[in-house]
Amino acid sequence: MNKLFGGLGIGHSCSVQLEFRRSGGGGVPTAAVKSTRSASRRDETEDLPVYRSKDTVEGEVKITPIPGKRVDHAGIRVQLVGEIELASERGYPHEFLSLVRDLAPPGDLPSQQAYSFSFDNVEMQHDSYLGLKVRLRYLLRVTVARGLGQSTVKDFPFWVRNHSPAPPRGEPIKMEVGIEDCLHIEFEYDSPAFHLDDVVIGRIFFLLVRVKIKHMELEIKRRESVGAGAAARSESDTVAKYEIMDGAPARGEVIPIRLFLAPYDLSPSVDSVHNRFSVKYFLNLVLVDEEDRRYFKQQEITLYRAEEGAGDGAAKGGAARLPRGLVAALPEAPPPNPVAAA
Repeated sequence: MNKLFGGLGIGHSCSVQLEFRRSGGGGVPTAAVKSTRSASRRDETEDLPVYRSKDTVEGEVKITPIPGKRVDHAGIRVQLVGEIELASERGYPHEFLSLVRDLAPPGDLPSQQAYSFSFDNVEMQHDSYLGLKVRLRYLLRVTVARGLGQSTVKDFPFWVRNHSPAPPRGEPIKMEVGIEDCLHIEFEYDSPAFHLDDVVIGRIFFLLVRVKIKHMELEIKRRESVGAGAAARSESDTVAKYEIMDGAPARGEVIPIRLFLAPYDLSPSVDSVHNRFSVKYFLNLVLVDEEDRRYFKQQEITLYRAEEGAGDGAAKGGAARLPRGLVAALPEAPPPNPVAAA
């Protein structure tokens, strides 16, 4: 059984505790996630019960009056809520899921009372998400209804993680970047789609090098778009930054890319969730020359959560730093085509 969550509400005459349970016995799996309670605590983590869509969410609620007090109430209920909250609409979340179970009719609480509840086969199609400007969360809200604004309301969050079938593998990504008569490189990634424990495999070909390159790095960037149409606003952050080369390359050199995704805080790519927000990911290849000029090329990728054991490149450990460059014999390079500096 999971640890009891809850406490005494300030100014209220009873405390509320909730325990997540499984009908077959035992506890609900938990995961350490960034704090969902306030923006100021997002560097902290908390252990939350984890569910998937179509799971049954059940447990027990305990209501305990303050010793020596008898609590009259107008009913006790528990509500399963799914909501999306935007930073621009703080305090006014969009509720897309609401299920209610009445636990007790109007009456009084002379002593501690326990109530079991169950929400069967709940459709929770969206993953929980905590981003820069938006959060999608699920919670159980227990209400001890009383008059004159004295109701006790307590929220108990939980996390939802759904698995997706692997999208079609698709053709490898092949692109080029450069400056006319100065730099011409081609790079490729083996696939445009990766699961969250996957490994990004790729390589970079230097076809023309007349610029003194200092180093090269690969970034994973997340773009969060909030709103729709003309009102849409986007914000990007760098989730990971990994140096793949240090020093000046030679013409004909090949640099391998092997980037493990498991150590990073990633979520599946989503598009227009209830017309409220989208999340996209990009691989950003960055070259820096000795004058600190930056050349980059960005490519969108699709991330998804695979069933455990379903990914054939899953990696649980961190990505070790790779040695610089692998020199390989390339076929004779065609004359470089002028390309614009990114």
